Amino acid sequence: MRLILVPTPIGNLEDITLRAIRVLKEAEVVACEDTRRTGILLKHLGISKPMVRLDQHTVGNAKRLLEGYERVAYVTDAGTPGISDPGAELVALALKEGWQVEVLPGPTALIPALVASGLPAARFAFEGFLPQKRSERKARLEQVAAGRTVILYEAPHRLRETLQDLLQTYGPEHPVAVVREISKLHEEIWRGRLGDALEHFKEPRGEFVLVLGPKAPKAEGPNPKAEDLLIQLKGQGLKGKELVKALVEAGVPRNQAYELAHKQEATKKPLNS
Repeated sequence: MRLILVPTPIGNLEDITLRAIRVLKEAEVVACEDTRRTGILLKHLGISKPMVRLDQHTVGNAKRLLEGYERVAYVTDAGTPGISDPGAELVALALKEGWQVEVLPGPTALIPALVASGLPAARFAFEGFLPQKRSERKARLEQVAAGRTVILYEAPHRLRETLQDLLQTYGPEHPVAVVREISKLHEEIWRGRLGDALEHFKEPRGEFVLVLGPKAPKAEGPNPKAEDLLIQLKGQGLKGKELVKALVEAGVPRNQAYELAHKQEATKKPLNS
């Protein structure tokens, strides 16, 4: 079997590609998250095909539901399948079964939002939707915040709560771009500070992409354990490269190990002074 993942417009119907239209026409069946929603798109494109519903509840039965078809096109409600939807699970199952898998390039919300944000785009992390539990959201934000731009998806009813969590993690002055209803009629790209974003979006409507600028990593202060380890290793007669190597093997970051060893050599003071 050949499974082809077909990106569909996230708003503006003109965003569908000529290749995507051709693949949908050539497919024996169109598997999709929602047959009603996909049916509207196919009707707009003038395509008549049998459809099979493969959503988060039925994707595990894909082998049985698609049995007998040799060429299957898979679409989700909007955007590129596999991003925050059952597409990723379907691909894993397809590869396990030995099916041919092809993915077409096409519409997605995260890349246009990142580029339009004006924030650093060379290094970024896409987190999709954060966990619903507040404690888990905070833990996830702390993990991904430092050193890179972060992209999040959010629903309107949770936007303000998420912005409040972001304020605690990043601070009110941190730069953010909030993209609402991207590629749709009422698209909005708001750029500013986190503290002002909460004030701006008092009654959120539509689907949101949040792009947060990189957070500076916390400066590492002196490590008392590393200092004690240095004294112990020096007492064993280690110095120079051997001392640095021993510090690194003991778990001290290499830069800190070099700094400690160099500082000790430069001062030339007794270790217990």
